[in-house]
Amino acid sequence: MEQKRENWGSRIGFIMAAAGSAVGLGNIWRFPYLTGMNGGGAFIVIYLGCVVLVGLSIMIAEFAVGRRTQLAAVGAYKTYNKKWSFAGVLGVLSGFFIMGFYPVVGGWSLYYIVKSFTGLLTVPEAIGDIFGAFIGSPVQPIIWMLIYLAVNVFIVARGVSAGIELAGKILMPILYVLLLIVTIKGLTIPGAGAGLSYLFVPDWSVVTGGTFLAALGQAFFSLSLGMGCMITYGSYLNKEEKLPNNTLIVVSMDTSVALLAGVAMFPALFAFGMEPAAGPGLVFVVVPQIFAQMGGIGPLFSAFFFVALFIAALTSSVSLLEVCVAYLMDEKKMDRRVATYGTSVVMAVLCALSSLSLGAMSGVTIFGVGAFDFFDILTDKIFLAIGGMLLAIFVGWFLKKEDLKDELTNGGTLSFGLFEVWYNIIKYVIPVLIGIVATVGILSIEQTSLMIFGILIIVVLAIFSKKL
Repeated sequence: MEQKRENWGSRIGFIMAAAGSAVGLGNIWRFPYLTGMNGGGAFIVIYLGCVVLVGLSIMIAEFAVGRRTQLAAVGAYKTYNKKWSFAGVLGVLSGFFIMGFYPVVGGWSLYYIVKSFTGLLTVPEAIGDIFGAFIGSPVQPIIWMLIYLAVNVFIVARGVSAGIELAGKILMPILYVLLLIVTIKGLTIPGAGAGLSYLFVPDWSVVTGGTFLAALGQAFFSLSLGMGCMITYGSYLNKEEKLPNNTLIVVSMDTSVALLAGVAMFPALFAFGMEPAAGPGLVFVVVPQIFAQMGGIGPLFSAFFFVALFIAALTSSVSLLEVCVAYLMDEKKMDRRVATYGTSVVMAVLCALSSLSLGAMSGVTIFGVGAFDFFDILTDKIFLAIGGMLLAIFVGWFLKKEDLKDELTNGGTLSFGLFEVWYNIIKYVIPVLIGIVATVGILSIEQTSLMIFGILIIVVLAIFSKKL
């Protein structure tokens, strides 16, 4: 007897889980440093435009495809056209490879929570050295990574309603509260106004073509699009839910967390005279120096911030693990627990290699880069962008317009007045925009052999799509 498909227990549970999937390291780690490197307020205005134009439209499409087929990414594509199953497999591979390094960074956030109370802030100028020594250690980062991954396994093994949904309901409110606490504290520091001006007063003189590309890329990647997460989450939705309305709420929550993270950091950065364009080291090196300047309450606020970072990372990595687990359950008929445990063991090995590539195995490279950078570049620069472009092309050109309208209006019982606008954006605008981002991203890869390898994987998947 075929097992009944799991479903979300409530609308709020789905929204919290989907928002949690979207909210991740991209919001609290990547968004602030990209904002700092691209001029502040002007970047945010362009980013918000990209979220509305591209992010919202793509997410609606992913939810619609998932719910209509009641299958995860591979099965959803295969239902319509077996030749397109490679696009679903590409999404699963993206999730799998991201989980080859994402838990490593998640483990760093756990370490920083504890380290906030055990000497991290004692000597501000030494924070960079502490971080470098930690990530270069052959043992410590792996232990924290395993703890982080174990939390993911515990949640996903419990299932959709009792695991992922429950975690979202608990963790997302906590994330908002913690970010608000850190934000309010930062705004009370003398001189914080300069940071707010930097964030919300656009300086268009600093805008270049690269600013638009960075904003579009961040909007796309921040929302967990192109990797099968939202198709999978959509497949657990009942037919009564209003997809456009729910999508707007999810996108709004994701964007608000990114903006909150910016407000939590930049006023304090300017108040203490620190560099806003510090790049990827902003969160783990520069931000702790802010808390070190706060005196006795510094460790507490540092812990709050890194607990928020941990939660943001966790709710995203849970969805990435679920993409792989759902594939094995749908296509290989595996038991949820077996699929979760088996997948996580392989991910743990990949993560160990990623962690060691930053220290003990730094001399061992794959196509010219360490394992950590290999998984990051392969997914961020190649798989995700192409996966998103394929989804837009598939929905806009290969699905029946009537079927999409039927799904988004719940069989004609609801109104979606912007359907024609949405459909034309998906069909004509988004494939071009994402194609530009994908092309620029791929061409920016310095390791030509890695670029060729990534593209070759996609070509092979496409050729053998019927057998996938």
